[in-house]
Order: sequence, then structure tokens, then C-alpha cells
Amino acid sequence: MLRVEHLTCGYGGAPVVRDVSFAVAPGEKLCILGPNGCGKTTLLRAVCGLLPFAGRVEACGLDVRTARRRALAQKMALMSQTGQVYFSYTVYETVLMGRYPHSRGGVFAQADARGAAVAEECLRRTGLWAERDRPITELSGGQLQRVFLARTFAQEPQVILLDEPTNHLDLKYQLALADDLRAWASDKRRCVVGVLHDVNLALDFADSLLLMQDGRAVRRCPAEEFRPAMLDEVFGVDVGAYMRRALARWA
Repeated sequence: MLRVEHLTCGYGGAPVVRDVSFAVAPGEKLCILGPNGCGKTTLLRAVCGLLPFAGRVEACGLDVRTARRRALAQKMALMSQTGQVYFSYTVYETVLMGRYPHSRGGVFAQADARGAAVAEECLRRTGLWAERDRPITELSGGQLQRVFLARTFAQEPQVILLDEPTNHLDLKYQLALADDLRAWASDKRRCVVGVLHDVNLALDFADSLLLMQDGRAVRRCPAEEFRPAMLDEVFGVDVGAYMRRALARWA
């Protein structure tokens, strides 16, 4: 569903990501792990066409470099960590914005029957239907991130890119968001590529892992083949020892 071939990109002419290649199959959940500054977010921005790149990216049969933005947005969505909220749209209005790629009247056009039905289904899926009339300025960070997840679902993409969506969320909301995405990806016509800092959450969620270091993909493996030593060199610490010390506190 998603194929990345020899992707190189960066800012101001300086490459941050270098010659990265990977493919994601229908139904697959791929998590990208690596230290800060290794190029994870930059990679996602290039994959969804927000950043110029060398190489090739194909999503659901579309060439990301040449596809029309609306057509691409009907196939692929990017969800980031919670940002600043400046306008007091309601929960329902915010989710309905996800219908923009499918609307002929612009982002503020009145929803058609299909759009309204999709928005309601996504609100119910994420447990937000009862909150639909609340201004998003009144929500907690965890609730707001679930609204953004519902908006992403309402876009009806086949590929969802996640850029650290659980940052600043407590454990309850992290697990709930992962469960919602896991259920969404169970449809084999969809896939997820996620950047997550929490290694345990990534291992619990992912089918496969892509490890990055200094802008390069250094390892790709199924999640069940993961070994803590794989992260030692990437992060520059004994990850396994840290995890065992942390686990001992719960014994």
C-alpha cells in the first residue's frame, strides 16, 4: 500500500534523511524507532508530500510527487501530536473538517449525507459522540487528541501516518488511542506507519519495526523478532538493562 524507494530529503539543501527504502503491506502496522534528530518526522513529512525529496514514494497507486493534493489526501492522512488550539470549533465541526478532501464546497461547506454519516461513525468509534457539541477549547489534551484521531478517520484514508501522537498523553489515553488505531487497521485495505517514542507501546502496537539512526534506516524486522540489543547502538544506551530495572519495580 505504501512504497518508499531511496528517499533523501532535508532542509535548506542539507540532507536529514538519506536513502531510506521500505514498503508497508495492507493491514500492516509499522513503527519507526530512533533517537531525537535521526530524521523520523522529516521522513514522514516527505512521505506525505509536505517536504521535497529525492527518490520515489507511492501510496495506494499514487505517485506522491505528482499526485493532486486532494487525490492524495483521500488516500493518506498525517496525524501529529496535539498542537495549539486557537478557535473554539465544536467537536463535531472539527471532525467534519476531515471530510474536506471529499467535499466540493471547501472545508466549511455544509456536510452532505455521506459526510455527516462518516463523521458520526468516527465520533462513535472514538467514544466522542456525547461530546459532539462541546467546544474543543474545553477539552483536555487526551480528549483533544481523540478528536483529532476521529478527524483523521473521517478523512477515510487508506494510509495513516502518525508523528508521535501519544506525546503528552497519560497512559489511559495512550492505550485508548493505540486500541482505536489497531481496530481501524484490522481492515486489510488499510495500513499505519507510526513514529513513537515509547518503545513498549510501539512493540505492543506494531507488526514490524524500522530502526533509524543518523538519517538512515539501519534495520527492518517483524516485531516478534525484536531484541533489546537492536536498540543499544541506535540509542547509545543499554536499553534492555533500563527496561529490566524499570520492570523490577513492578515485581
